[in-house]
Amino acid sequence: MSEVLAMKRVKKAGALGAFAAVAFLASGCGATRPSKYYQLAPPTPSSATTAQEQLPISLILGPIYTSHLYREDRIVYSSEHEQMGTYETERWSEPPVEMIRDVLLRKLRGSGRYRDVGTLRSGARGDFVLRGRLYDFKEVTGKLFAGRLSIELEMRDTKTNATVWTHVYNYDEPVTGKDVPAVVAALDRNVQRATNEVAAALDQYFAAHPPVK
Repeated sequence: MSEVLAMKRVKKAGALGAFAAVAFLASGCGATRPSKYYQLAPPTPSSATTAQEQLPISLILGPIYTSHLYREDRIVYSSEHEQMGTYETERWSEPPVEMIRDVLLRKLRGSGRYRDVGTLRSGARGDFVLRGRLYDFKEVTGKLFAGRLSIELEMRDTKTNATVWTHVYNYDEPVTGKDVPAVVAALDRNVQRATNEVAAALDQYFAAHPPVK
């Protein structure tokens, strides 16, 4: 009887030890890394604009359409074979499409070139409406390590309902480091470059098609 009891005690102790080991491993697997959040920098300030240079135009920034990937806060990466994924703990503070739209809005407002720059959400009425589509805003790895931004914008005349201006931007900004913050910095530089280019392209359009005062 004593040997049987001893064997039962050994088996029970072994079972408890195995349970403790499983519980320890589970607690280790359950530990998650804290998330890190990133945001885009505000647009670079424009040079001072005199009152004579201001155009009597009211611009409205409409929606920028995109896939569900860029309507969420995940940072997207892809390989040269276009296989895509998202980082789990490295995220944007807001969905990329909203951040890009906000940087463009602030860039156009800060330029001082327009009488007013508003949004459709504000209910404002404008002379022209800008809208667009975001195709890519992601890390690209392979032969090239870069932050890719691909976006198309168009402007519609609210009086005629005709599309009077379009602009396509595609650029791969080289990543200077090997981690996610370096990728974010490259994407941020790309957005700054894009908004500067869009603002300049709009200036060229209105210089060629001056509004009637």
